[in-house]
Amino acid sequence: MDDEDENMSLEEDNDGDYYEDDGEMDELAMPKKDDMEDAECECLDAYQVERILNETVAALVESASIPPAVARMLLHANEWDVTKLMEMLRCDENSTLAACGIVTGYDEHRNRSPCSGNSVMECEVCACDHRKETMRQLNCGHKFCILCWRAHIENRLSDGIASRIDCMHSTCRSLCTPAFVLDVLSDKPALRAKYENFLFRDYVESHPHLKFCSGKDCPVVVFSKEKKAKRVTCTNCQTSFCVRCGYDYHAPTRCDVIRKWLIKCADDSETANYISAHTKDCPQCHSCIEKNGGCNHMQCAKCRHHFCWMCFGDWKTHGSEYYECSRYKENPSVAAEANHVKARRALEKYLHYFERYENHKRSLRLEEQLREKIRKKIDEKVNEHDGTWIDWQYLHRAATLLTKCRYTLQYTYPFAYYMESSSSKNLFEYQQAQLEKDVEELAWDVERADSNSKSVLSSTMARAEHRRTVLLHDFFFSSSDS
Repeated sequence: MDDEDENMSLEEDNDGDYYEDDGEMDELAMPKKDDMEDAECECLDAYQVERILNETVAALVESASIPPAVARMLLHANEWDVTKLMEMLRCDENSTLAACGIVTGYDEHRNRSPCSGNSVMECEVCACDHRKETMRQLNCGHKFCILCWRAHIENRLSDGIASRIDCMHSTCRSLCTPAFVLDVLSDKPALRAKYENFLFRDYVESHPHLKFCSGKDCPVVVFSKEKKAKRVTCTNCQTSFCVRCGYDYHAPTRCDVIRKWLIKCADDSETANYISAHTKDCPQCHSCIEKNGGCNHMQCAKCRHHFCWMCFGDWKTHGSEYYECSRYKENPSVAAEANHVKARRALEKYLHYFERYENHKRSLRLEEQLREKIRKKIDEKVNEHDGTWIDWQYLHRAATLLTKCRYTLQYTYPFAYYMESSSSKNLFEYQQAQLEKDVEELAWDVERADSNSKSVLSSTMARAEHRRTVLLHDFFFSSSDS
């Protein structure tokens, strides 16, 4: 088999950059689905999203014979599931409406009309008299002046709340409709725009098939019915992310696990090194102790045990044992005992996985520089008439595959951290180690590749990609809860 045949499948699978495509793309086109990791999806703008939402509202209005404003509030609170809502309304309409903050007997026009009655009324919030034209009430009947409503709405918007702005009465759970809020903010265009943007955000975030692109300042919304945590790539900014949770794509780690891992890293990574360097465990009760003075004579605050900070020896006998304390011992038994304390074991376990996770993250950044060097190297070779641009593309494909494999390897460590000890974990760690080995071999070969190394590089590429796909198949795509 010649080099071209041997590498044919890899060339077909890795034509594009793993993170971005340098070619021209339609403005909001359907992303290309090129492997099992890519989700079927569509990138939409705000008008296309509104059309989807309005079609869903129209379907519920037609089926349940309710006003569009009520239908939209119900759908927002129930994941835009028309079938589910129809069943809920048939079983108990009043309870369903009340649970969504909608008062029975809803009247959209009354909701945003001035209160009737006397020409002057007292606002229960500011305790001032106001003309009736400046008073507003929700369908619950609680009346407040427009100035208080405006301040209340502005305060809720400052908290990031738009779809669940509630009545100002302390015991009322009624929610303001968009029509009511827009009426109150009629002479505040900036606040109206802010409210409408936040409301649109709430609608998208509550829809199970819609996800905002995670790219910076990108307006695109991704529509996908994919049930597994696959990768989507925005056609506007080329950002890749998980279709289910919106975080960076994280196979083989599940969405709930990567969320826990990122929270743990944010909480622990800054303090882990300090704890490891500046604390030790009491040799008697195993409490974690921080040394806050220069003296090595320590007393545990919990069990009152006196010991030496350096050698963990009992301080009562330590006076005659300074020689033993200062002399290096290959395997000090007391220190070994302290390492078996539960708290320190947990810290050591976390650091083991965190350091490897961060190491691959750093390697990915460094290998971006390698990719740039390879691009320059290819240009130089072509300019020197040492082969054509096509002849040297195997180097670009190799660097792309290296990034792809290392990216997967990075996310195997959060996955392994949360796995319970079992035969399944043993198998996973074996496959992880094999992938680690093949990735480092591929990195070595890519950095030192020349015109005579295509065959060797193709073989290493095929082996690494095979390891990666087998691991993902066994522990991610075959799993029912991924």
